Amino acid sequence: MKDHAIFLLDPAGTIVSWNAGAERVAGFKNDEVIGQNFALFYPRNEILGGRPQQHLDMARGIGFAEETGWRMKRSGSRFWAYSVITALRADDGTMRGFAMVARDLSENRRVMELETEGKRINEFIAMLAHELRNPLAPIRNAVAVLEREEGSPQIIWCRQMIGRQVDHLAHLVDDLLDVSRITSGKILLERVRLDLKAVVASTVESMRPTLESGGHFLEMHAPGEEVPFTGDPIRLSQLLVNLLTNAGKYTPPGGKIAVRLERAGGRLYIRVTDNGIGMTRDLIENAFDMFVQGDRALDRAEGGLGIGLTLVKRIAAMHGGTVTATSAGPGQGSEFVVSLPMPENAIAPVQAVKVTSQSLDPRSILVVDAAESLSLLLSVSGHKLRTAHDGPQALELALEEAPDVILLDIGLPGMSGYEVARRMREIPGLASTRLVAMTGYGQQSDKAAAAEVGFDAYLVKPVEYTELVDTIESLGTRKPLAVLRQQ
Repeated sequence: MKDHAIFLLDPAGTIVSWNAGAERVAGFKNDEVIGQNFALFYPRNEILGGRPQQHLDMARGIGFAEETGWRMKRSGSRFWAYSVITALRADDGTMRGFAMVARDLSENRRVMELETEGKRINEFIAMLAHELRNPLAPIRNAVAVLEREEGSPQIIWCRQMIGRQVDHLAHLVDDLLDVSRITSGKILLERVRLDLKAVVASTVESMRPTLESGGHFLEMHAPGEEVPFTGDPIRLSQLLVNLLTNAGKYTPPGGKIAVRLERAGGRLYIRVTDNGIGMTRDLIENAFDMFVQGDRALDRAEGGLGIGLTLVKRIAAMHGGTVTATSAGPGQGSEFVVSLPMPENAIAPVQAVKVTSQSLDPRSILVVDAAESLSLLLSVSGHKLRTAHDGPQALELALEEAPDVILLDIGLPGMSGYEVARRMREIPGLASTRLVAMTGYGQQSDKAAAAEVGFDAYLVKPVEYTELVDTIESLGTRKPLAVLRQQ
């Protein structure tokens, strides 16, 4: 046997035989270990602690001793091993020695450690995103309040700048969560029949102000007719946003960025081309790896985490597609090409356009968290507002007022938002009150827990005011949980 180290010991623990597997696992040749005590396979600290002799004594007493731990190779390096020492006795019970079998489990341990580390990283990213979203929400609400007030050119400039930076931070947080979830297989696509041309066009138009503010010229080319496809419109839009963001980041002001949607050879292609700083061969080979970024100035004025292209690759793969990068070299621009399978006999549906409301009939609203900025934003919009900062206070005010809507944070001190919602749903007088969860937690398990305790809607911070208005308007009658932001 070559996968297991197997050798015999005399009653004192001296090695008397040695198989080929033992030589492969531990590195010692036969003549180097015969006559040596088997303790030479143990780390020095275990030898000093008497561990080898303890194993022999245990095997002698109960017939065997097994353990998983570190063992030593001839080179002085360690390997993680599972070993069993079995006592060998004659028919009359006389001790003849021991048989020892050891198996190298170093690779198994390495895989387990990687899996554990990956789980810890994912948990850290989820918590980090939550902590980042909490300060983003009040900042965004404050910007919305400022937008309703007149001000000097300096004030207007400040609120516009703050708004752009909040959007940028929110995008980074979403990317962090998405790459973690996609990597761990926690995101499922919402596959629908769609017009890919419409998705690409709306995404390009949404990115146009950002790119043009950076001095870039953006153009789009697409077939005149609809381009049927089956996929997730939100994720496809995210894919293109990341490609356009990447192009803008690495193209100096005054540059040109082009988006082309094409059909060819039974495939659909989305091409994003720029005349920016280009890419080296090494960068092209690693462009889609996690945290890889091209060279930029030391001030890192454009920011970024180096995960946008990783998301592009994963989203394309989830749609049965691929993405490639090409460049003629530094200073000669780049092209990213997403290739997607063309559906057979697909008929694109008519795209429904959602009209976002900017106003809302006055409601009585109870806000349960520390969001003074959200309360201010709703109050200046004409609503009757009450606020509570913990669960017991929220229950007391809800009983007094029976508000139309309760905006309830999940991460409350002392009593969680889930428990508050559960208790509210047991109160007959609040049967018609709508419960809206507002939280930085966006995992599917969080949303499932919210649905179970009776929330009517679930919003992930930071929440746009228009999104909040649309959510409240949609809750005319009680219905099962609606997830208002895809994660």
